[in-house]
Amino acid sequence: MKLAGLVEYDGARFAGWAAQPDRRTVEGELSRALRTVLRQPIKLSVAGRTDAGVHADGQVVSFVAETELSPSLIAYKATAVLPEDVALRRCVAVPETFDARRDARSRGYEYRLVNDEIRSPLRRLRAAYEPRELDFGLLKEAGEMVGGVHDFSAFTPSKGYHVRFERVVAESGWTREGDLLLYRISADSFLYGMVRTLVGTMREVALGKRDRGSFEALLSGGRRTEAGPAAPARGLTLVNVGYEKDLWR
Repeated sequence: MKLAGLVEYDGARFAGWAAQPDRRTVEGELSRALRTVLRQPIKLSVAGRTDAGVHADGQVVSFVAETELSPSLIAYKATAVLPEDVALRRCVAVPETFDARRDARSRGYEYRLVNDEIRSPLRRLRAAYEPRELDFGLLKEAGEMVGGVHDFSAFTPSKGYHVRFERVVAESGWTREGDLLLYRISADSFLYGMVRTLVGTMREVALGKRDRGSFEALLSGGRRTEAGPAAPARGLTLVNVGYEKDLWR
C-alpha cells in the first residue's frame, strides 16, 4: 500500500535530508528504520530536502510497502528503532497516486533569531544569535516586501540546479516574543538556500548596512553576490507542507 509519513527531526547532527555515502542523514536513518520494521527496502519521496543543520516538525514523506502492519503501528515501530533526534510522528494510508513532493501545494518555514546582548544557552541549537541591536521596524518592512511573486535568483547559489527562479510567496512576516524574533514564510516551493539568504539579507537591512531600496531591487532578480550572507542553519525549521486535503485528519 501507499503510505505518507509526518517526520520530525533535530537537524543539528545531520548532514541534511538526502542520503549521502558515509554521512549521517535523515533519509538514511529513516530508510534504515523502515527497512528494519517492514523487512524490505523502502524508497522515500520527500516534500522538501532540508540542508545540514536545518530542523523539521512538518516534513512529509511517501513510500510503498507490502505489509499487514497498520500505518499507526509502522510509525510506532519505526520510531522505536530510530535515534532520538528523529521520529516518524504519524503514518497514514494514501491513494496510490499520491507523492509527497509532487502533490505538495505549499511549504512553510520558520526562522528563530535571538536578538540580545547576551546569548541564550537553552536556545543555542534551535535559534541563531545576533548581539547587535536590530531595527525591528525595518525588519518587518523587509519581511512584508517578500510577499507576492518575485524572482529570487539573488537568494540562491548561482551554480545551483534551478532553472526557474520565480516563486509565489503567500506569507512572509516577522513577529517578536521578547528577545526572540520569529520569521515565518510560506510559498509554493523554495530555491536552495533561499530562506536563510533572505534572513541574512534582511538582517543587513535591520542593522543599517543595506537600505530598503537595495533589498527590494533584489526581489526582481540579481546575482547571489549582491545579497547578504546566509543566516545560520540552526535557526531554520520546516514547519508544514500543504496539500489539497489534510493528510492527518
